[in-house]
Amino acid sequence: MKIIIACVGRQKSGPVKDICDDYLRRLPWKVTWQEITEDSRLSLSKRMARESEEILARTTACRRLIALDERGRDLDSEALAAQLGAWRDQGDSQIGIAIGGADGLADSVRDRADETIRFGRVTWPHMLMRAMLAEQLYRAHTILTGHPYHRAG
Repeated sequence: MKIIIACVGRQKSGPVKDICDDYLRRLPWKVTWQEITEDSRLSLSKRMARESEEILARTTACRRLIALDERGRDLDSEALAAQLGAWRDQGDSQIGIAIGGADGLADSVRDRADETIRFGRVTWPHMLMRAMLAEQLYRAHTILTGHPYHRAG
């Protein structure tokens, strides 16, 4: 399976990048970061429109798209793994994941998404979301393969 993560902002070297790299290195899936530069000179509406156009352009080849958004539904790790596994088993070998910038995602991305999820009700910095997503992708893989990493109670 191939996963394209289209995300707003540039990730700098440091602990968060190290965490992302560590989890993604463990995956047999090919994961590609598609970073979109923020343009703070634009108005909010123009900036979000531009970011959304870029996210959709970079995930065009993806048959499925997951939007990470505060208005999404809560999924536990098993449900996320099951969804990824079902898409994989249906032949959807390339999946996109969208992470917006500080102002979130525009309706156009959420409307295109096959699934809109959130990682809880609290607000997370979008750079930290990358590390959490990388861990959840690794966890999903271990759930699907029966690896003991995931210990559900």
